[in-house]
Amino acid sequence: MTESIECPLSGLWKPTHLQRLYYGPSSVQQHLKSCLPSSNSKAFIITGSSLATKTPFIKQIEELLTEEHCAGTFSDIKQHAPVAQLDQATDAVGKDSSIDTIISKTGKFLYHIAIPTTLGAAECTFIAGYTRGDGVKVGVADPELAPHVIIYDSKFAVETPRRLWLSTGIRSLDHAIELLYHPTATEVPAKQLVLTAIGGLFKYLPKSKAEPNNEEYITRLQLASFSSLFPLGTNVKGGLGLSHTLGYALGSPYSIPHGITSCLTLGKVVKLKAEKPEEAEQIARALPFIGQASSGDTKQDAIKVGDAIEELVRSLGLESSLKQYGVGKDQAPNITKMAAGGQEEGPMYDQVLAIVNNLGF
Repeated sequence: MTESIECPLSGLWKPTHLQRLYYGPSSVQQHLKSCLPSSNSKAFIITGSSLATKTPFIKQIEELLTEEHCAGTFSDIKQHAPVAQLDQATDAVGKDSSIDTIISKTGKFLYHIAIPTTLGAAECTFIAGYTRGDGVKVGVADPELAPHVIIYDSKFAVETPRRLWLSTGIRSLDHAIELLYHPTATEVPAKQLVLTAIGGLFKYLPKSKAEPNNEEYITRLQLASFSSLFPLGTNVKGGLGLSHTLGYALGSPYSIPHGITSCLTLGKVVKLKAEKPEEAEQIARALPFIGQASSGDTKQDAIKVGDAIEELVRSLGLESSLKQYGVGKDQAPNITKMAAGGQEEGPMYDQVLAIVNNLGF
């Protein structure tokens, strides 16, 4: 059995090799050193320049590790992970054979400890990506890419810019919704967990917007983020869904953050999926988790979920348009072709083009 099916209800879930998940204030300080694979471990820190230069967190990690366990830091990873910077980081690691551990905010696979500072949930999967020189995002997948340890420390997320924090929360919502109707996602733990993630994101994103330094809300959102994507498992086949595919077509080619691409596309994609009975039935399951009652009409209930997502985006101040990012209407065919898997005509192309044309050129 390798497939997940609804009738009869059956399936297989294969987890990643995640060994530990710590969460809560000061969890990095309390647990980081104990997460190293051995008493002789040497860790190399990979992060972005903002965290390294605008917050005290990278210095704190270096001090916690001490010279005994810290082999160095590379802090020039930019949005959408340009391949040139990844090559530089890889070269830096390759020059020191004593390194056996990578610590990141996101040939030889090293022991990997992830300390996330956003809600994008990339740490929850065995899937990664980088941007080629021509701006195209390339995905890679291998079970060994998954972190061995994740540490969610609210103190490390307090200084994350609010727009980035909230928009990556919508990215997690994107994961949860699209995993809910993914054809090979399992009922347990996948769909059960993503339903709780949907509820948590709807509840705590507005609270976090109102009280950005509330560490209880931060931790709740970190756990919702984890629940949105960790249950993906290593045996789910294919991409997550159309909203993600559109996100890749919009993100790196036009320098739009992936949190914002989800704000643009998710509600519209959900309402398109409502036209398909099997997918509408799964989407409609989210209604009680966002505080709304089911009508019994799965299509209308799924549309209500799409409406609720768009209202959440508006309430968080995250409404965006392609025009804001300098994307002209002449780009619609290119975006659509990429999101439609190379198609240039046909029903699928037309449906995707209708969404793209409604993204605010």
